Amino acid sequence: MKNSIDAALRERALRVVPGGMWGHLHAAKLPDGYPQYFARAEGCRLWDVDGRSYLDFMCSWGPNLLGHHHPEIEAAAERQARLGDCMNGPAEAMVELAELLVETIGHADWAQFQKNGTDATTTCVTIARAATGRRKLLAARGAYHGAVPWCSPSVLGVTSEDRAHLLYYEFNNPESLQAAAKEAGDDLAGILVSAYRHDLARDQELPTAAFARAARATCDEAGAALILDEVRTGFRLALAGSWEHLGVRPDLSAWSKAIANGYPLAAVTGRDWMRKAASQVFVTGSFWCGAVPMAAGVATLGVLRRGGVVEHLEAMGTRLRQGIEAAATRHGIRLRQTGPVQMPLILFEDDPDFAKGNLFCQSALARGVYFHPRHNMFLCAAHGEAEIDEALAAADAALAAVASTRPAAA
Repeated sequence: MKNSIDAALRERALRVVPGGMWGHLHAAKLPDGYPQYFARAEGCRLWDVDGRSYLDFMCSWGPNLLGHHHPEIEAAAERQARLGDCMNGPAEAMVELAELLVETIGHADWAQFQKNGTDATTTCVTIARAATGRRKLLAARGAYHGAVPWCSPSVLGVTSEDRAHLLYYEFNNPESLQAAAKEAGDDLAGILVSAYRHDLARDQELPTAAFARAARATCDEAGAALILDEVRTGFRLALAGSWEHLGVRPDLSAWSKAIANGYPLAAVTGRDWMRKAASQVFVTGSFWCGAVPMAAGVATLGVLRRGGVVEHLEAMGTRLRQGIEAAATRHGIRLRQTGPVQMPLILFEDDPDFAKGNLFCQSALARGVYFHPRHNMFLCAAHGEAEIDEALAAADAALAAVASTRPAAA
């Protein structure tokens, strides 16, 4: 990428942005060849600033659910933009969106709005502590719930006091969960849990019914709040909530990413016993009631409630997973595909330094398909059979490249 527009932009950014970029969008964390800067997006495709196009399986790291520039979502956002966005208070769209969330989500008696996932998880924690008058919070070891000191995966700039009331358990381990709750004692405010285990660079893990029931029972016995982090999963796995099929409902849930199809919006939904605390805590932001994202959210829920999106994502995710498994078998490559098919993760056996995963993704990228070597990926409704087959052709060639690096038999 030398002498490219992307390289020039990186050089300019280094002079005015610390490190040139920050956070999970930093292309330096990806294998060589990945672009940092993009020019446009449409459906399930991206174009970088140098004009290269990619069939995208990160979907803006989750927010793109229905396809970039979905006509119905864009029309709703443009109508509201002509009227106003950031005003002295919310527009009517806020009430309409809250009503739709309450109608759609199984446990929801009310909704509040924020801007991003960290806002939503932090608001959940604040409400749980206010409602219970307690301090201790349980979280799964290694889970990601945001990028502020109480939950950041980095300890730089974080003090021990920031996490003084955070205790850890092992995901899908009821005994570990109960031991952490015992340690918290009568100071337990809540249990925070991801809809499924999607930690970076490790196999994904769906929750067992026994674990979900144990989390619910532990909270009920302690009078604590069960908090479900739906920031990544919301509306991709199920509309009513990702634990509805397990028969377990949380007291609070955090939502973001896909709920407005790429417009910046987050939400907290909760049960009635959390309502008073939610009305009393001071959580706010000057942009939190932006009307354009809320109008986009209303339109997104309208599309989702007509049905078929989750089923389409499952069908296309299954087609992708089965196709990659078949190609890996043909090339004699051992890999692991875990988690929900609409949020795929591909890891290679015997790949401690991710050399195989990096080569696979670099080879696919060179053929116009944007995979990630360590993070769960995302499908959107714009991925159809033709796009999945295009991705499988690139994956087949990429797997051939991985196979060619194996040492010859003695």
